[in-house]
Amino acid sequence: MTSSPPVDVAAGTRPESSDPRLLSAVLGRAAATLARAGVPSPRADAEQLLAHLTGLERGRLLARAVAGGALDAEQLLAAEELVARRAAREPLQHITGRAGFRRLELAVGPGVFVPRPETEVTAQIAIDLLLAVPSSAPRAVDLGTGSGAIALALATEVPHAEVAAVENSVAAFVWAKQNARETGTANLRLVFDDLAIALPEWEGSVDVLVSNPPYVPDDAIPRDPEVQRHDPPAALYGGPDGLDVVRALSRRGRALVREGGSLVLEHGEEQGRAIRALLEADGWRATATHPDLVGRDRVTTALR
Repeated sequence: MTSSPPVDVAAGTRPESSDPRLLSAVLGRAAATLARAGVPSPRADAEQLLAHLTGLERGRLLARAVAGGALDAEQLLAAEELVARRAAREPLQHITGRAGFRRLELAVGPGVFVPRPETEVTAQIAIDLLLAVPSSAPRAVDLGTGSGAIALALATEVPHAEVAAVENSVAAFVWAKQNARETGTANLRLVFDDLAIALPEWEGSVDVLVSNPPYVPDDAIPRDPEVQRHDPPAALYGGPDGLDVVRALSRRGRALVREGGSLVLEHGEEQGRAIRALLEADGWRATATHPDLVGRDRVTTALR
């Protein structure tokens, strides 16, 4: 007994196996186009673009592709446009409007730094330190919160904590407000202010201060076109040696963090030694640098 031809999931027709509308064919062409454009993960990006277009989870999209599902003509044109944008190295997260971060799905787009997987390590270290605080309501601050990724991770994963998130970019603050609203975190406080002077009312009471500051030296050129062309410069560049904002964080942290509290800073893979020396000169204790998921130095911690 032979099986029936696959059903067109979009239009209800039965496409031939050579039909270019088939999801399997569209995915193959998209991955090939993205590979030629130098996109690092062409197949995964193609799947995420088609999942975004169709409103299907990736697993269901792939199941439809295997079953012979197809796009209609309008969807096919839309898919080609999305693939062209990604081939031009527009960030995938800007196209879909979403970025995954730990347990969160964040809204992102132009004007805000797209959270990276390595920052999940930064968040984990801050979460572990916050959970270790012997208090029913420990306090944490994320200075330069951007999309709110780290602050929201702390607020949702340590729900008994008070968390403040500080940002001074109007564009980024709008994204952070949207993410806080979508996440529904009652224990998160958003503050629009300069991180060098923010939260005077919390001075001496913060248990964990965390930040992923701009740390790229001014004359360094990021390798990835997505970073060069689309991440806001204010979220990338940190002065001649990349550490101008780190210096401000160290000084502000000395005022905000209580005795025995912790500082957690993300940075470039070659900056750990310089940051430890900087922090120690400012009076921080027990400085240590920790690797990210691929073994590169990524986070430095210190005690007040």
